[in-house]
Amino acid sequence: MQLVNIISNNEGLASLANLVGRVGLSVIFILAGMNKTQYFEDNAQYLASGGLPEFLLPLVIAFELVGGLFILAGALTQITALAFAGFCVISALVFHNNLADQMQFFMFFKNIAMAGGFLALASAGAGRFSVDHKLAQQ
Repeated sequence: MQLVNIISNNEGLASLANLVGRVGLSVIFILAGMNKTQYFEDNAQYLASGGLPEFLLPLVIAFELVGGLFILAGALTQITALAFAGFCVISALVFHNNLADQMQFFMFFKNIAMAGGFLALASAGAGRFSVDHKLAQQ
């Protein structure tokens, strides 16, 4: 059954796939945090449109930027990935819950898919190319 475990049986390939996956999961949040900083007022209004207080925006920006960098570097990966999984589900429920609108339907399930990716990352850990791996070796 080599075909079933084609990646997990090869430590180098598994670590590389983990790194590429972390890059993919982190970049959207790093860019979103930068966007929220650049267009702060518009994003504060969007947050308020979801029924959340605007004062949460700096916390959201910090979470997206710092958490995104943690995922990218593979630092505190399991805890950060769990936090992002929750963040994605909450964002889907609060901001993309109009499933009759095709765009919101896709945005909702994009968030759910990202939550699944973060849960898989939390389960697998950061892999060899990570800060977590370096800290575990000490």
